[in-house]
Amino acid sequence: MAIKASIILTAISIGLLVIYGADVGAAQGSEKGFLPMDHKARGLGLGLPSIILPIVAFFISRKEPSKIFGIMLIISAVLIMIGGITVLAIADPVEAQEKGRNVVAEAVPLLGVGAFIIALGVIKLRKS
Repeated sequence: MAIKASIILTAISIGLLVIYGADVGAAQGSEKGFLPMDHKARGLGLGLPSIILPIVAFFISRKEPSKIFGIMLIISAVLIMIGGITVLAIADPVEAQEKGRNVVAEAVPLLGVGAFIIALGVIKLRKS
């Protein structure tokens, strides 16, 4: 039963990450995408749960083996890391400096969290 809950939580995380990425893609060149949010609200509403849910899901089912769940953790982590790399790649340094944003400080934690969740996925796959 715990593995089913973990799979559902991770699927929600993947869904949120896909919506987040689509909204960012739709917002190219403007502040808002198809969701009525700016980048801060988007990060808090979609990004933060997408990071927390897979970690919680891992600890819910840490003793139960599941290859599907391990693969889903890795997919979620890769999407998080793609987001971090995208922040670095598309950010305009001049615009970021004018707005007082530190792009590296926004992207590096995403890469670290993504690596951590990949490690959790690998642990889950090894237990399976």
